Amino acid sequence: MTTAALAPLLIGGKPVATGHEIAVHDPASGVELTRIAAADETHAAPAADAAAAALPDWAATAPRRRAEVLAEAHRLMISRADELADLISRESGKAAADARAEVGYAAEFFRWFAEETVRPDGHFGPSPDGRSTTVVTAQPVGVALLITPWNFPAAMVTRKVAPALAAGCTAVLKPAAETPLTALAIRDLLVEAGAPADVLTVLPTVHADAVTRVLLDHDAVRKLSFTGSTGVGRHLLGLAAGRVVNCSMELGGNAPFVVCADADIDAAVQGALVAKLRNAGQACTAANRFLVHADAADAFGEAFAEAVAGLRVGPGTEPGTDIGPLIDDRAVRRVSGLVTDALDRGARVLREPVAVPDSGSYLAPIVLTGVTDDAAVLSEEIFGPVTPIRTWTDTDEMIAAANDTEYGLAAYVYTGDTGRALEIGRRLQYGMVGINRGAVSDPAAPFGGMKQSGLGREGAREGIRAFQETQFLTYA
Repeated sequence: MTTAALAPLLIGGKPVATGHEIAVHDPASGVELTRIAAADETHAAPAADAAAAALPDWAATAPRRRAEVLAEAHRLMISRADELADLISRESGKAAADARAEVGYAAEFFRWFAEETVRPDGHFGPSPDGRSTTVVTAQPVGVALLITPWNFPAAMVTRKVAPALAAGCTAVLKPAAETPLTALAIRDLLVEAGAPADVLTVLPTVHADAVTRVLLDHDAVRKLSFTGSTGVGRHLLGLAAGRVVNCSMELGGNAPFVVCADADIDAAVQGALVAKLRNAGQACTAANRFLVHADAADAFGEAFAEAVAGLRVGPGTEPGTDIGPLIDDRAVRRVSGLVTDALDRGARVLREPVAVPDSGSYLAPIVLTGVTDDAAVLSEEIFGPVTPIRTWTDTDEMIAAANDTEYGLAAYVYTGDTGRALEIGRRLQYGMVGINRGAVSDPAAPFGGMKQSGLGREGAREGIRAFQETQFLTYA
């Protein structure tokens, strides 16, 4: 994949001059795919100005019309699923099956919020003293700054852009420098679907902090929606505090995967393959710590290791690939370091890792048993295909261990007793709990975490509310 001419930087739908470029590489080979024009801090204020200029007309656009644009965007995404999936695989390394699944998931946010656009919140009625009437409505919050990560370059964009546009907001989107092509494709698709070119400006950049500082200091920017690490989230919250910018934060995770003694082992293994190895483990909801009851540990460990041994690691675009590369060599070194630390502290590899290609940012999936409490792999977000297994016998101690983290995004529980599953689920300090299933994400469900895994929710009805302000009017 190459391009003859440098893709221009567009602000408000119009090309602007820039002296910067981003080289986009394929993690499967390290080969440069293309170069695109990139923004720096001098482009941030003009982008916010363009979004502010577009805001009154877009906010005044009939909800039905905004809904039609989003519905058409959904149709276009589905009709071009193969093309978009190939783009995702090439710039992120994601296996083709995962990439196709992401396109379908991403498109659903356009459909869901197309339907929510025409169902605004609001109520009115007499005040308790009978002397006035109360009217409560939802108004667009204003210009939104959207910051998305590289691991789901389509879904993380649509999960923010769709509700922002549905609410009547305009937006500036800063995608990850590793995966800007998918974001640009979605912008173009929205314009084709009928969205004015100036309602969404995409600012690819390698100067993320400088660009973000200017945008958060701009008077028109009233909303920040960020998906990324907890560390960066803390930094952005500090910047947003200066102007009291409305913030939604979807941050890191350290998901426990609990297997009880009475669990269906085959079902738990299949769920673990999804929860742990989707996108090579590079997901904030990925299972991070496997807490398996001692009575089920041998059966689960052997069955899971056998299933992992049957997976093929290779370029995401090649047929038959189950697990693609990590995003870059730095990620491989970091995750490998966690494995080395665990082995040095007494853990062992359950089965010899599968072969991986000689070139590219690959790491074979690894299953570890005998992992000690002090191993970094249990406390840090792995973001790779490493499965550390610990055993337990006491439910209270297991729940305490599961909750012993600053994170609280997702958790998974496998048991044959529904009542027990609900009891455990309610005691887990996580925003989302998958019971006997290895996936928790759905556009119709509120996505988000507790503790330092974030603020607010995306998707569902909560997703559009995040881009609205409640206004109260009273009259006699």
